[in-house]
Amino acid sequence: MTKDKSDKASLGDGTSIIHGVVPPREILLQFITDNPDQASKREIAKAFGLKGEARVELKDLLRELEDEGLLKKSRKSLARPGALPPVTVLDITTRDKDGELIARPAEWPEDQGTAPAVLIRQPSQARGKGKTPAAGLNDRILAKIFPNKDRSGPAYTARVIKIIDRRKGASLGVIRASEHEVRLMPIERRGEEMVIEADGLGEARDGDLVEVEVVRSSRLGLPRARVLSVVGSVGSEKAISMIAIYAHGIPHIFPQEVINAADSARPATMSKREDWRDVPLITIDPADAKDHDDAVFAEADTSPDNPGGVIVTVAIADVSWYVRTGSPLDREAQKRGNSVYFPDRVVPMLPERISNDLCSLREGEDRPALAVRMVFSKEGRKAGHTFHRVMMKSAAKLSYQQAQAAIDGKPDDKAGPLLEPILKPLWHAYDILKRGRDRRQPLELDMPERKIILKADGTVDRVHIPERLDAHKLIEEMMIQANVAAAETLEKKRQPLVYRVHDAPALSKQETLREFLATIGFSMAQGGQLRANSFNGILARALDTPHQTMVNEMVLRSQSQAIYSPENIGHFGLNLMKYAHFTSPIRRYADLIVHRALVGSLGLGEGGITPEEEAALDDIAAEISTFERRAMAAERDTINRLIAHHLSERVGSEFQARVSGVTKAGLFVTLPTYGADGFVPISTLGTDYFIYDEAHQALIGEKSGLGYQLGDAVDVKLVEAIPLAGALRFDMLSEGRKMPTATRSFHKSGRRDRSQRRSKPGTRPPRGRR
Repeated sequence: MTKDKSDKASLGDGTSIIHGVVPPREILLQFITDNPDQASKREIAKAFGLKGEARVELKDLLRELEDEGLLKKSRKSLARPGALPPVTVLDITTRDKDGELIARPAEWPEDQGTAPAVLIRQPSQARGKGKTPAAGLNDRILAKIFPNKDRSGPAYTARVIKIIDRRKGASLGVIRASEHEVRLMPIERRGEEMVIEADGLGEARDGDLVEVEVVRSSRLGLPRARVLSVVGSVGSEKAISMIAIYAHGIPHIFPQEVINAADSARPATMSKREDWRDVPLITIDPADAKDHDDAVFAEADTSPDNPGGVIVTVAIADVSWYVRTGSPLDREAQKRGNSVYFPDRVVPMLPERISNDLCSLREGEDRPALAVRMVFSKEGRKAGHTFHRVMMKSAAKLSYQQAQAAIDGKPDDKAGPLLEPILKPLWHAYDILKRGRDRRQPLELDMPERKIILKADGTVDRVHIPERLDAHKLIEEMMIQANVAAAETLEKKRQPLVYRVHDAPALSKQETLREFLATIGFSMAQGGQLRANSFNGILARALDTPHQTMVNEMVLRSQSQAIYSPENIGHFGLNLMKYAHFTSPIRRYADLIVHRALVGSLGLGEGGITPEEEAALDDIAAEISTFERRAMAAERDTINRLIAHHLSERVGSEFQARVSGVTKAGLFVTLPTYGADGFVPISTLGTDYFIYDEAHQALIGEKSGLGYQLGDAVDVKLVEAIPLAGALRFDMLSEGRKMPTATRSFHKSGRRDRSQRRSKPGTRPPRGRR
């Protein structure tokens, strides 16, 4: 935007506006589209010269545009829906006809269609200051995004900030051998088949999952390739998780220099540490946990100023002592962002020498830790806290089940001696912390977490829903309070950090939820910003009703996604104003950043945050937020493939299911027993015209008024399972139900979705969930 002598501003396309006056909606939207790096409220106000009342007017206008779905919040900036954020992780996938590199976002929601293409500027073309790294084909990069002024090309251009991973030009697929040739069948939806050269098969056999590289390609015929390595048989669970690791570009092999750095690490010294080895801290973790990064202890506060109060101590593994900024261990940890958990394996953020040995708070062994000592009143209000760098020795390692059984009167030989001196004081402290939690009223969604139990051969045995114990809730609440203490301390010290932030639901999503709830006779207040406890009232009303699962699902869908950011906007779901991840530095890079910030700002010795790291927090936050989504997608894809493989032998079987998604093309259904998702194409529902009612999440027969709505319990038959794609296709067995009047009212006004599809008997439904 430029400014002339008449105090008017120009957007560069001939459009002029008065400087100091809030621009029209269209101009504002155009500016945000063209300037994603200047799209925070402060930057917009500065660009248009807005002050005083004009800033208030701008804020109101931006809120209106957001409520109408024309803008969305992206970290601390505003963006057009479907637009890329100013800093994005990209995968360079191809070249255009001029040989320029083209990339796409590393993670992109399927419901937003095809991911936008991004033209990568070479160092000589990139604008901005500083050295620009030269990226190449198949690299994963962190990039600064700019709208492309050339409308004939990709929607965006990008400047490389840094190269995250240089990836080989390799592909993953399954060997399929016939009498005439051997082919590679791709595991990615958009992959292409390849012919394996006669001398390029190596030890691979039919049905093996392999990694290959292209050796010859032409415009005519399929590319020809050779096998680089055999991952395993597609019938094994190991191969299924490996598919997700490869497809999402998750680094899973530690470079030798990282292994060497871990192997050469030596136990921490007592330098600037308090000796806490006599404090009876204990770890309470899953029974199969291999690393232990948090320990807890509680005792009564003997201060006369705090009658009935308690002191809760949380000690966290001191990873910052071993993983210093800029070291090989640090660079690899930042590249990974977090550990990734699959049913058969963990892809750790740090090598085992660090994560499972030197940093793991093992029972009876000296370990360095960063501890917070928190004082609470008997009402559950925090009176104060202090941080300490210590040397500790875990008094015991218990599982959640062991600790809970002891409290419930069934202690085993290990937990029994700990019951009076350690466990009962912990549970007493938890009772007090619950008073504070109940007063705070965080969002209380009931979404059971399913765990896949494998057989010895790596195949699925069963899907288990672990019981939610008070032992789980105790550790969770103590960790939350430690995270709050970390954020409060760093803010008080004016120390830059990475917050864990969760924005309030957009008003447009609130309206969608409100309309949906009306169809089942529930009401939700209009206007203003809802708090977490507003949703809790809705969830409580749905408890023990047929609508319980559906309402929990819809409330979850209305929520924003939690991310990492150097700018604090609070955590809506937890109903907290200051929150940062501090308690899991072994498996999350964000926590390691917070540890370094505490060490540096409190003068606790070596391993503090550096000025260079502080300056890069914006980029680091964007990067690790993307890696978190990558891990979640990989874990979800693996579970989908596992369940599809498990059910592939049950094609033709009937199942009880629940409608978990409604689209123009059909219904997504979930099998509660397995936690598996599948698809029922609209073309198989019957002979009626089915109309998609987005507001009420329903497919409704135009003539019969019968239909299916989100949350409906239905019976389905499995007709196709595609393990490699993790896809299940079902036929609907249940007849649609009569839709409530509120749901069918849109028929009377003549409004209906023109994407309606007619179901025809005998029509071949789409293959799988592609």
